[in-house]
Amino acid sequence: MEAGTQMTGGEAYPVQFSVEYPDRDLNRLTTAFRLIVAIPILIVAATVGGDEAGYGAGGHGASIALGTGGLLFLPPLLMIVFRQKYPRWWFDWNLELLRFSNRIGVYLALMNDRYPSTDEPQSVTLDFPYPDAKQGLNRWLPIVKWLLAIPHYIVLVFLWIAAVVAVVIAWFAILFTGRYPRGLFDFVLGVQRWNNRVVAYAFLLVTDRYPPFRLSP
Repeated sequence: MEAGTQMTGGEAYPVQFSVEYPDRDLNRLTTAFRLIVAIPILIVAATVGGDEAGYGAGGHGASIALGTGGLLFLPPLLMIVFRQKYPRWWFDWNLELLRFSNRIGVYLALMNDRYPSTDEPQSVTLDFPYPDAKQGLNRWLPIVKWLLAIPHYIVLVFLWIAAVVAVVIAWFAILFTGRYPRGLFDFVLGVQRWNNRVVAYAFLLVTDRYPPFRLSP
């Protein structure tokens, strides 16, 4: 792995993800039946992004489409390797679809009781800069990024299991108190942040900097 793919001490990672903590009583009724209430938006997500709709629900790996539908992986990879280009509209598609799936994931994780919007950011912020494929990306690294990220996949399996347990505990807490325990909220947020960094590095190919092994920003 090249030195350019490593984290620089104290420097913020280019993939930024955050969710505003709901410092108020959450809707107990929609919380109790969240999986049922979310069915319409899950259907919409499935028609837009194919299997990518399942990512936002809290899977430890992203579903990546190789051609049409879902997150574009193979087309940008080929363009970076052979042309040193990353078409802007492909970048915008991936970013907006990932934002949409994250809004659904946040809703399913009970972190917000506002129904997921197809276009408004709501309480969820996800951003990463458009890459300069010629000057800012190694043209050969995309071929092996998914392989270099294997340690992250292993860690994320266990983190997502813990996150599901945290959401179940939060479900009971909201039903009885109306509030999402802040510690559980921050943990689930951290797992989602970690997952987004890995997806952006290994599959969206927007950065060569290796994702950090941490939950914090």
